[in-house]
Amino acid sequence: MRDTKESRLLLVLLVAIAFALITVDIRGGRNSPVDGARQAAAAVFGPVENGLSSAVDPVGNAVSAIRDADSRHDRLATLEKENAALKAKLGSDDRNRSRLNQLDRMLKIAGDGQYGIKGAQVIAIGAAQGFSWTITIDAGANDGIRRDMTVLNGDGLVGRVTTVGPDTSTVLLANDPDFTVGTRMEGSDELGFASGQGDRPLRVELLNGKAEVKKGDRLVTFGSEADRPFVPGVPVGVVSRVDPSNGGLTRTIYVTPYVGFTKLDIVGVVVQAPKKDPRDEVLPAQPKPVPTPTVTVTVTPSADASANNQQQ
Repeated sequence: MRDTKESRLLLVLLVAIAFALITVDIRGGRNSPVDGARQAAAAVFGPVENGLSSAVDPVGNAVSAIRDADSRHDRLATLEKENAALKAKLGSDDRNRSRLNQLDRMLKIAGDGQYGIKGAQVIAIGAAQGFSWTITIDAGANDGIRRDMTVLNGDGLVGRVTTVGPDTSTVLLANDPDFTVGTRMEGSDELGFASGQGDRPLRVELLNGKAEVKKGDRLVTFGSEADRPFVPGVPVGVVSRVDPSNGGLTRTIYVTPYVGFTKLDIVGVVVQAPKKDPRDEVLPAQPKPVPTPTVTVTVTPSADASANNQQQ
């Protein structure tokens, strides 16, 4: 295009329209008037992102196996076979060993919580979806993924599905400022609501303003009605700071999430909720305290001191 007055005017107009659409989208939230266009974009561009990430990969084959199983029992049996075959294929490759470890830990969480999951890989991060903390995964409507499903990995809660295309989906991460999830504290069962704060710890408002809570306490998801968007019992994080109680109706605490949102690779979408609440069973085992060594000091008298005592 030639650099003319008309072309510059057209560029300014397009930029203005783009900023207007972004503003409308952000203010609209889940009821955004451009949600339909975003879903259409996911249908068009999702396969392109998916194709760019589909290099031959033994871990990808294992993830596909998670998608293809019909029942929870058959799914776990298939995964065990694929996992054993995968270990034989991976050899000493450091990257694949790391991804296999992720897969192992995710399957353990799914087994402990009795979640039916569809495995997926992260193929893109948020820029294509706006200014939110989001990821794109290579599983969509054709794999049984629906909007408002829980997403987890081998560490805990990753987020929830917000937009679904035929072969890809967008996941809003738990650290996004627009993300909120009901939580339950291990042991005390104190309930609250956790909200994302970007790269800072999650902010949790406990419903009991006088709740007894301390650093190191752990939280899981409380669960939603009909298990959408959140199933119960998924590990959320560990209390890192507690604001002083001010006598209000709620109490604020800050929680370091289990999941590292900047290094996501293999995730699982919960397509089948557990028959009963797993409570705290999915939380990692508490580290055993290391005993403090006891040092005993024995004083041995010197030869000079012994001689002086004899003379006396």
